[in-house]
Amino acid sequence: MAGREEQSLGHLSLLGNQNTAYSFEYDPDILEAVDNLHTSRDFFVKFNCPEFTSLCPMTGQPDFATMYISFIPDRKLVESKSLKLYLFSFRNHGDFHEDVVNIIMDDLIRLLDPRYIEVWGKFTPRGGLSIDPYTNYGKPGTKYEEMATHRMMNHDMYPETIDNR
Repeated sequence: MAGREEQSLGHLSLLGNQNTAYSFEYDPDILEAVDNLHTSRDFFVKFNCPEFTSLCPMTGQPDFATMYISFIPDRKLVESKSLKLYLFSFRNHGDFHEDVVNIIMDDLIRLLDPRYIEVWGKFTPRGGLSIDPYTNYGKPGTKYEEMATHRMMNHDMYPETIDNR
């Protein structure tokens, strides 16, 4: 890391750990953060999880989705292995699609205090109907709050061609 401020990663319990325990019960405490070394500029970090699963709270049937998480960090970034294990922890968790995306966003806001974040779940159809909830947040009183309002109003103006469901 020549020329960059080094950060201590000693507080991370999952990165590099070869004996990872997988939790299949919802567990936000799995999430870990690292320092953002580029706080002087805006940039998006995007995670795509094409194998997300949770359970329908009414029937117990599995729900499958691609989960898209994008954020503009402030001082913290989410450590990717912890995010993967966190998303796995929804496997036996029962919640409606709309609740799942909001829970994920709320947990990441608590962990990271990002400038901006959005979570979009694209769930595969059950009973001939797919549900694709989208939620976002911009830090109040900043340009990111305005950005969140704009993106919310325009997020699906150009729907993609659906060819994977």
